[in-house]
Amino acid sequence: MITVLKPGTTKEQKDQLVSWFQEQGLKVHESVGDTYTILGLIGDLSKIDIEMIELLDIVEKVTPISEPFKKANRKFHPEDSAIEAGTALCGDGNFAVIAGPCSVESREQIIEVAKRVKASGATMLRGGAFKPRTSPYDFQGLKGDGLQLLLEAKKETGLPIVTEIMNAEHLPLFEDIDVIQVGARNMQNFELLKELGRTRKTILLKRGLANTIKELLMSAEYIMAGGNENIILCERGIRTFETYTRNTLDLSAVTVLHKLTHLPVVVDPSHATGEAYMVEPMALAATACGADGLMIEVHNNPAKALCDGKQSITPDQFDVLMKKVNKIREVI
Repeated sequence: MITVLKPGTTKEQKDQLVSWFQEQGLKVHESVGDTYTILGLIGDLSKIDIEMIELLDIVEKVTPISEPFKKANRKFHPEDSAIEAGTALCGDGNFAVIAGPCSVESREQIIEVAKRVKASGATMLRGGAFKPRTSPYDFQGLKGDGLQLLLEAKKETGLPIVTEIMNAEHLPLFEDIDVIQVGARNMQNFELLKELGRTRKTILLKRGLANTIKELLMSAEYIMAGGNENIILCERGIRTFETYTRNTLDLSAVTVLHKLTHLPVVVDPSHATGEAYMVEPMALAATACGADGLMIEVHNNPAKALCDGKQSITPDQFDVLMKKVNKIREVI
C-alpha cells in the first residue's frame, strides 16, 4: 500500500505517521518527489484501517498495491532511479554502454579492448572471470586471476568494471568490483540474491532465458528486500522455438519494465541474438525503444575468442555502432 502525503506536510507530521506505521509492524519506504512525499508500506496490512488513514489531514490518498513486487514498483518510487556504477550512472536520462569481451583471456587482450571501447564512448567495461558454460569441458574463465586483470584494465582506463558472480562464497573476491552481474542462469538463485541484498554493490540483474517480466522483478525484489536498491535490470533475450537466433530479443520488455518499475533497463543484443551481424541493428532498436543502456560483447579477435566469439564484434565495429547509437539518442 502507498500513502501519498499532501504538499506542505511538515517533517514532524510525517515522522509521527511513519512511527505509527512502524508500531503496527510495517516497513516504510519513503520516496520524496518535487511535490509529494510517498510512503510505501510493506507488511501485514490487514489490521490497518485504510479509511481512517485517508481521513488524516496530511494524507492526499491511499492506494493498495496488488503486485507482489513492492520496492521495485514505480508506484512506490514514481521517478526514474539513477544507479551509480563507480564513476558512471545508469537511468534517469543517463545512458550506460557496457562493453568488453565475454571472458578475460589475457592482460594484453583485456587492456587493449578496454582502451578501444573507452575511446569509442563506452562507460563501463565488461569481462567474465567466472564463466557459466553449458559444457563442463568449455573454458570456465580465469577466475580470481581474471578479476585482477579486470582491475588492471580499470587502472589503465578508469572504466568501472562489470563482471559475473557464480557463487555467494566468491563475494570477498568482488570487493573492488563496481558492478556484480547476476547471469540469466542465476536469476532465481534466491540464496545468492539474498546475499547480494546484504551488500551495497550495484547489481546488474539479467532476465532468465525462460522467465517472465514479473519473475525478473521478483528477483530484483529479493535483493531490494535485503536493503540493496542499487539494481540495473538487463533484457538479454528469452528462449523460444526460433532457431536462427540464440534467443529471441524481447524489446517490448523495455517498455513494460519502464511502466512497472523505476529501475533502469539495459539491453544485451549480443547474448540475445548470438550472431555478430545482428548486434548493431538490435542495439539501435534497443536505443530507439528507450533502453537506459546497452551491453555489447567486443573482442579484438573474435575468430580466436575462447568464449562466444560468434556473437562478438570488433573494436572497429563497436566504434561505428556507437556513432549510430549517438545519432539515434539525439533524435529521441
